[in-house]
Amino acid sequence: MHDKNTNGKIGKIPLRYDRQVLFYPVGEEGQKKLMDSRVTIVGCGGLGSVAANNLARAGIGHLRIIDRDAVDFSNLGRQVLYDEADADGNKPKAFAARQKLGFINSGITIEAFNDEINHANIRKFLKDSDLIIDGTDNLETRVMLNETCISEKIPWVYGSVAASYGMSALIIPGVTPCFYCIFGPEHTKYNIYTESSANVGILNTAVNVVSSIQCTEAIKFLTGNIEAITRGLIIFDIWDLSLEIIKIDGGKGDKCPVCGFRADF
Repeated sequence: MHDKNTNGKIGKIPLRYDRQVLFYPVGEEGQKKLMDSRVTIVGCGGLGSVAANNLARAGIGHLRIIDRDAVDFSNLGRQVLYDEADADGNKPKAFAARQKLGFINSGITIEAFNDEINHANIRKFLKDSDLIIDGTDNLETRVMLNETCISEKIPWVYGSVAASYGMSALIIPGVTPCFYCIFGPEHTKYNIYTESSANVGILNTAVNVVSSIQCTEAIKFLTGNIEAITRGLIIFDIWDLSLEIIKIDGGKGDKCPVCGFRADF
């Protein structure tokens, strides 16, 4: 009889990951790196719940989930880890996510915090992380994430979504431009926060695409496939199937006050 955590093995790799191991850029060595990785997900709503689901199934060895909210019925159309019982019980999202992920993959470690990231606790929550996934829904938290990740030299994957379109970018301190570089001093480039799901609605398929892009960039980084990382801001609209990658090249402007990169805003 197979152990429920492995259901058989390929060498030292649980059989559950065999199709991922067969994917050449990952392979056995890449899978071992994923199993040794620590990822923190800040916000476990639409983007965060899809990311948690994807990364747990991919075999990330340690997931830390932080979210202050409870599940309600308006979440169920796009937040994949929750069900009607969670909404009826007004269950904290972080705890509901941990429970569901435990059913999906009992061989990984999952921490859950029903809390809000702020200036007083952010370093505590991000410590020991190899990478951060942005599942937040507001500018203030993303600016704080960017500044802290640059200071602590922790890569993070930005993501946002509204209606049928979304954006994502992997930010690696010292290697890529940061959030400030991409969106400018006022964080207003590319109409970043003029619309939200609260005023224009949202397609759950758009949420799935953005989060899948975030997770793919995360897996590239964590498996050491640095050359495959998408350098720039990925913008797409799933309704008309448009895709654009905006590269932020070094310019002759002043150094970014957050990361030191030179960009022309």
